[in-house]
Amino acid sequence: MISPIFVGHGSPMMAVQDTACTEFLLNYGKMVTPKAIVIFTAHWETEVLTLSSTDDVYETIYDFGGFPKELYQITYPAIGSTKLARTLADRFEAKGIPVKLDTTRGLDHGSWVPLSRMFPKPECPVIQISVNPYLPPTEQYRIGEALRGLDQEDILIIGSGATVHNLRAINWQATEPDAWAVEFDDWLVANMQQQNVEALFQYATLAPNARMAVPRPEHFIPLYIAMGSGDPKRPVEVIHRSYEVGSLSYLSLSF
Repeated sequence: MISPIFVGHGSPMMAVQDTACTEFLLNYGKMVTPKAIVIFTAHWETEVLTLSSTDDVYETIYDFGGFPKELYQITYPAIGSTKLARTLADRFEAKGIPVKLDTTRGLDHGSWVPLSRMFPKPECPVIQISVNPYLPPTEQYRIGEALRGLDQEDILIIGSGATVHNLRAINWQATEPDAWAVEFDDWLVANMQQQNVEALFQYATLAPNARMAVPRPEHFIPLYIAMGSGDPKRPVEVIHRSYEVGSLSYLSLSF
């Protein structure tokens, strides 16, 4: 059994730099052996939930600019699985969630960057799934619920994003986490560990500094999807927590 997780994927530089977060990802990858990986990435937005569906090796997408040349030379040759994609699509459709299958899109950096640190050599199929940031938290949670129980099949579900992701608030000179970012994450962790989903669904009005932490929700909502896919009877665990440039959060949780 492998619990669903949410990981803060931060900067693409995670692929080439060693940090507290990349050390966590490497160690985590040594502890689990998934039969397949299902990853919801903040960098693939669609109106209708869309799943990658291929049996081929994915293209590595460099959906960023202005970074060192070495970053654009990395490839992550994970394969997909049309069989698993169809199985997942059936689960969503059974819950009344419309889906589409995409046969051509590669892995964006919200997927291949954390996966390359967790599993440097890809050894199992990967299904990448899009997000719709305009759906409310209740609907994001329901998307996750459709996949509940896959952990018993050793299928690793990952929500890849960031709890605090405000690029305008970055402080390149910071040596300590910004207090407002820490306060927001503290609120999240407390309510998740108390299983207070009603408060979590209303984070935008109840959580301190919510507008600063989540100016746009595309990086935040994978958290609710991962949470929904977990067993609600299982305690929520903080499996990593660190910050860069003041407020960029690498809070990671297991559900």
